[in-house]
Amino acid sequence: MDLTTDFFTLFQLAPVFRIDLAELEARYLVLQGAVHPDRFARADERTRRLSMQMAARANEACLTLKKPLARAQYLLSLAGHAIEAGRNACMEPEFLMAQMEWREAVQEARAGGDHHELERLQQRLALELQDRYQTLAALLDDQHDFAAAAEHTRQLMFLEKLRGDLDNALAFLDDDLA
Repeated sequence: MDLTTDFFTLFQLAPVFRIDLAELEARYLVLQGAVHPDRFARADERTRRLSMQMAARANEACLTLKKPLARAQYLLSLAGHAIEAGRNACMEPEFLMAQMEWREAVQEARAGGDHHELERLQQRLALELQDRYQTLAALLDDQHDFAAAAEHTRQLMFLEKLRGDLDNALAFLDDDLA
């Protein structure tokens, strides 16, 4: 294993968005078993250090490829299309308005202690994320439209943050009930 090998090659996977997560996990376990530092406990210092670096690289690669947003960002970077998060101000006004409406709805439900509304928003967002990830898969794997995929990924970054905010709002209300 070379420490500069891209994550897909590391696990002998095609560099695509639609990956088989069970296959990724199986290949990760095989690789981790081969490079785990415990296997090299009696080796020389250089070999032990290299083993630790390879195990860390395998962990990083698996974590990146497991998460759809991180996987999309990684694929785009491999294709030479950085996300350019600083371009968020140039996003479509309709999308930005929708984000403001989402955030207001979450804040109102949290402030009002409306657990059911937060759950409804969470379900609605889950469906939206599912649709957007399917669109992203088509942009990356089928159309190879990396510019559109980068824009879509920037939007997904907002939506994933919103998911975290919704989860936190629900946890906050759950803590108040306890």
